[in-house]
Amino acid sequence: MNFALQQMIDSDLIQKYNVPGPRYTSYPAVPYWDEALFSVPQWVASLQRSFKESNAKEGISLYIHLPFCESLCTFCACNKRITKQHSVEEPYIEAVLKEWNQYKNMLPEIPIIREIHLGGGTPTFFSPKNIKKLLEGILADCIIHPDKEFSFEGHPNNTGIEHLKVLYKQGFRRVSFGVQDYNEKVQKAIHRIQPFENVKRTTLSARESGFESVSHDLVFGLPFQTLADVRRNIAHTLELRPDRIAFYSYAHVPWIKGAGQRGFNENDLPSGALKLQFYKTGKALLEQAGYIEIGMDHFSLPSDSLYQSMMNKKIHRNFMGYTSSATHVMIGLGVSAISDSWYAFAQNEKTIEGYYKQVNSGASAIVKGHILTGDDLIIRRHILNLMCLMETEWTPEAHYPEIEERLKELEADELITIAENKILVKPQGRSFLRNVCMAFDRRLIAKEPATRLFSMTV
Repeated sequence: MNFALQQMIDSDLIQKYNVPGPRYTSYPAVPYWDEALFSVPQWVASLQRSFKESNAKEGISLYIHLPFCESLCTFCACNKRITKQHSVEEPYIEAVLKEWNQYKNMLPEIPIIREIHLGGGTPTFFSPKNIKKLLEGILADCIIHPDKEFSFEGHPNNTGIEHLKVLYKQGFRRVSFGVQDYNEKVQKAIHRIQPFENVKRTTLSARESGFESVSHDLVFGLPFQTLADVRRNIAHTLELRPDRIAFYSYAHVPWIKGAGQRGFNENDLPSGALKLQFYKTGKALLEQAGYIEIGMDHFSLPSDSLYQSMMNKKIHRNFMGYTSSATHVMIGLGVSAISDSWYAFAQNEKTIEGYYKQVNSGASAIVKGHILTGDDLIIRRHILNLMCLMETEWTPEAHYPEIEERLKELEADELITIAENKILVKPQGRSFLRNVCMAFDRRLIAKEPATRLFSMTV
């Protein structure tokens, strides 16, 4: 197919499918949680049920949210607190450990820790000494799974050798560095200044410290970004050859995050058609270099555990993103953290002051959640299969005629294949994976949002 014709097809598809939609780190998506039917006792019961079913077999995952950053990155949609006062570290750690002790007291046996992920914010805002204190407190009186996978998000500008040494000693073997873009104009627009030399230094230091998997995050669709920038970003990345690469579309949601995502004019953002070109160019360059696309927005080398888990059909996706091992229990600790018992979701208080008030008084930090219905669990499994494996299937007696009807249009546009109660996402359909999942999203279809809730799908 010639280039002009392909561009025309891409333009038509973008016009048709580039709509607001969830990123499906959960189903139902958070705005569709039924909070009225949720209670903390129900959450505890669902957690205990799932823990009993799975702790001995697979262990549990912990996500620890560390919200502090020294400066605001205007592309960031995470829950964070901007401060240069490092006196905030110790009170926060004490509160997180109190919350974890609450959870340990409600679990029927000693937890087996399979995964830990430190997210933020900027986890390396915390001193090595305080990170050590936090992790020693978390792991005390617990069993560590022999196939553990501990990871953290590091800022290239402030992740030091001592951070790496402390984390390695605590069992961490994977780190993700946020790179975003190497163009100085783009970096100034998003207020994230970090030269290639800083990324190179921290990447090499991580490897020298014994880390087995290094990941780089690259964002396309940022203000002022060009196709030449994407090519340059990939070229620099290939110089360091990280084991994993998250190459994902910038989620522009200023109506949710306020001024933090209005650090530039919206006219400075690339169009949907140009973003698709960014993705296709980056994908081609990465695949030429030996990387394999994993799920949505991710690439890895064949030697990395993420690729191996995909090939073994054990890859999982939750609020931590894609993970190499599936655990049915994921406990979120810290302000705004989300927990998942498979049967229910629960989210903590979003403000630090509110979080402290709840935890320090001995109360649960949870402020909202959702108990999954039987229908939710079926749809969740289909969406998880699609997001992880690009396919899903159902038995003839368990089909959803209205979903099949919605999928026909995607099939007509050659984005998916439907055969014998099975759906396969075609290579050209990966760019529209969120749209494929939206065909299954019965809650979204039953109640279209009155206002913008989600970023655009492309």
